[in-house]
Amino acid sequence: MNTINSIAASALSTSAEDHFDSDAPLLSVRDLRRHYLLPRNRPWGPRAQVQALQGVSFDMTAGRSLGVVGESGSGKSTLARLVMALDTPTAGTVQLLGRDLHRLPARELRAARRDFQMVFQDPYGSLDPRQTVGRIVTEPLQALGKATRAELREQAAAVLRQVGLHPGDAHKYPHEFSGGQRQRIAIARALITRPRLIVADEPVSALDVSVQAQVLNLLQDLQERHDVTYLLISHDLAVVQHLCDEVLVLHGGRVVERGAPRTLFSAPQHPYTQALVAAVPRIGR
Repeated sequence: MNTINSIAASALSTSAEDHFDSDAPLLSVRDLRRHYLLPRNRPWGPRAQVQALQGVSFDMTAGRSLGVVGESGSGKSTLARLVMALDTPTAGTVQLLGRDLHRLPARELRAARRDFQMVFQDPYGSLDPRQTVGRIVTEPLQALGKATRAELREQAAAVLRQVGLHPGDAHKYPHEFSGGQRQRIAIARALITRPRLIVADEPVSALDVSVQAQVLNLLQDLQERHDVTYLLISHDLAVVQHLCDEVLVLHGGRVVERGAPRTLFSAPQHPYTQALVAAVPRIGR
């Protein structure tokens, strides 16, 4: 067992995976709905609702990648927040490793977060500029409170190597790195608890095109090495096609189409998916 696995195994000794049916979906979302109340137009008047998600359901198999695409306002980021239990659904369930995340007591949910982590869109805003890289990437383990300082240092060094950075970078601060390197730091932070699921919300959209390919290749390599499952939120169809086994198209908070990227993008069936594919810029049009 390598360093990152052995330390994480000792720090995270109890897992829901011990009681999980391996034939069941890793992630199961059922009839997920999220409605937001808008401010009143006049005193004592009725409050209008925005239905951000309207009955979204899907399953994800361990070790696979599902891309979620759609225009702004389609419900992609709302879905990501609900899967991460950062927001509360109006109705529906999110089950990871057989546990309904939104029904777990706060203490159990905190412990369960070792199994699901997130990579945010902005590599500049998602890292605390006042903290060293070592403290940033080990933050999830510190939250669990089960690792010694020596273990945290060793763990930070191991995970930084895995994302293509130097162990000595643990003593530096985020401002000393490029955008692509900062996103590698964010990926290291997500990877450090050996999660089964990583939710990546537009993980390369803030990066230069040349750097995007490097980060996508890193995510692909990490998936092969660690059997991690990705839920990728993106508006970029090329990114989804590169990384994902399946794609789910959201429109108006509903799933309008789902399938393999190559098939879905080459022969879309729903008018909305057809419009998304037609909007992709092509040379020589």
